[in-house]
Amino acid sequence: MCGLFGYYSLKVSEDQETLRSRFLSTQHALHHRGPDDTGLDTFVIPRDNDLPPGSLSLGHTRLSIIDLSSAGHQPMYSGDGRYTIIFNGEIYNYRELRTELKKIGYIFRTKSDTEVLLAVWERWGVSGLRRLKGMFAFVVFDREDQSLTLVRDAFGIKPLFYSLDQISIYFASEIPALLKLLPSKPNLDLQQAYDYLVYGHYDNQECTFYNNIKHLLPGHWLRINLKTMHVAAHERWWWPSIKERTDLSFEDAAAQLREMFLNNVRLHLRSDVPVGAALSGGIDSSAVVCAMRNLKPDMPIHTFTYVASGSTVDEEAWADIVNTKVGAVSHKTEVKSKELGNDINDLIRTQGEPFGSTSIYAQYCIFKEAHKYKIKVTLDGQGADELLAGYSGYPSDAVHSLLDQNQYFSAFKFLIRWANWPGRSYLDAFVMLMRVLTPNFLISLAYRIMGRSPTPSWLNIKYLSKKGIRLSPPKRRKSPPDAHGRRLADALRHSLTGYGLTSLLRHGDRNSMRWSIESRVPFLTTDIAEFLLQLPESYLLSPDGETKHIFRAAMQGIVPDKILNRRDKIGFQTPEQEWLLDQRMEIDRWLSVLDELPFLNATKSRNVVKKILSGKTTFSTEVWRKINFCRWAKLNSSI
Repeated sequence: MCGLFGYYSLKVSEDQETLRSRFLSTQHALHHRGPDDTGLDTFVIPRDNDLPPGSLSLGHTRLSIIDLSSAGHQPMYSGDGRYTIIFNGEIYNYRELRTELKKIGYIFRTKSDTEVLLAVWERWGVSGLRRLKGMFAFVVFDREDQSLTLVRDAFGIKPLFYSLDQISIYFASEIPALLKLLPSKPNLDLQQAYDYLVYGHYDNQECTFYNNIKHLLPGHWLRINLKTMHVAAHERWWWPSIKERTDLSFEDAAAQLREMFLNNVRLHLRSDVPVGAALSGGIDSSAVVCAMRNLKPDMPIHTFTYVASGSTVDEEAWADIVNTKVGAVSHKTEVKSKELGNDINDLIRTQGEPFGSTSIYAQYCIFKEAHKYKIKVTLDGQGADELLAGYSGYPSDAVHSLLDQNQYFSAFKFLIRWANWPGRSYLDAFVMLMRVLTPNFLISLAYRIMGRSPTPSWLNIKYLSKKGIRLSPPKRRKSPPDAHGRRLADALRHSLTGYGLTSLLRHGDRNSMRWSIESRVPFLTTDIAEFLLQLPESYLLSPDGETKHIFRAAMQGIVPDKILNRRDKIGFQTPEQEWLLDQRMEIDRWLSVLDELPFLNATKSRNVVKKILSGKTTFSTEVWRKINFCRWAKLNSSI
């Protein structure tokens, strides 16, 4: 795993010493992503009509995981010198691809996956991306056509941010590093701030919390013509089909899924450094750990688990079942509220932008613990919920599919059965049904009825209105044509590629890389996603409301039955209310920046937090969002 950054500009008056200083600052800001090696190359780009040349710089910091020798140094050049690449990620099937490329005449100088990726690009270009099993963000400079291409993996596991205007492009793996590279700090994106503070939405679109800094979206690539600074192409390279296939029985599909998942874990175990696993005790992470043991009977397995002793969100007992079965070396982390207070600034700097809950801090501590034991790679169960209809099962979408097919009685029966699972209720089932039946023009009213006004009193509405901010709930996504009768599959596809998973992957990437650890997610490969998204929806969410229905069947004999038969869904949670109550004195200090934020009513914002923490108002994640945003704004004081 690595960090990458770069810059191209047509501006000829840039002071070279100042620019070099910014490059070094950027490289330093990415040191945690790549402490083993650094590289920086600069190129002069000639232009037509006697125009002054442009200047391109490509930088890299390397965390050595595969081929630990200096041969993996980047930027890396193709054999003929045409292409130069900087790459962050891993290509897990690089050995198979190398064998295929050797047969058609390619000669390799290293054992690195970077060189294989470069050869894939040289041979097949964008069409070669579908051959890759991996997580990646990379940038390729093509000397022949004088272009720069930015690419991001299908799910957005690896980050890539950029800032583009008519004369320049800046890019980097993380926003704090990109801010070091930019000639001036951008302003706050007020729309993003509003969507986050009011509705908790973030990381679900191109925009970030900074004006003119964008994510390259998952499964997309962007090409810039360096002679003209025109965008030559900006396209999606992966969009899976959800057309239902009817050629597989449930049993056959489960057997095929089992084989695919084990092969995924086998590939993700490829490493020249020690490998461990993050283990919560849920089905997903348990399956990863048990698959590791199934494939590698003699491999030492170190697991890292967050425990919340005495709390209703503690999953230690479940993790112990798995650790005992596989004979793992177990490492447990218990976090106290005081530690959150001590680490909050580093946590927020690590994440780069505001985030949703204190569970991200527990994850931060898990990777910190793994770093202490010199583990450089961990496997994680992230993405399984979005692939397999996890969480509560996406019930409103499942019901919508049945209603599309005029199966009204089946829809009613499903909701009754779904509601009988732990943590669910008939009221929840009614709400799910209303989500399907409520037309778009009534969504804003529905939010108000639920107590989620789009214009809460703690906002400075006049200020935001003058700035042109949309003060309304995010609009319901328009369903694509292939979603009719396949609403659940469509919702999963949307979660995988745009809304939901993206924020979780951001949390995991920043937290793991803060401690120079590569976090791998073996559920997330395009072949397994394409397979699952075309199965009958009842294979994923059973008619009785059981989530991950087919995966539970596929893992029989590998994962303990007690884990597979779990009916509760805790998720990765922390005792957030308890933590924040213990930090009440500190929180007053953290909120001091409210007086400097003109789009918020400082007095009313403080009162909201005080009422929630005092128990006068029902506890909600709203209090953390205000705290998080204020700390982030203070650390980015020019915002």
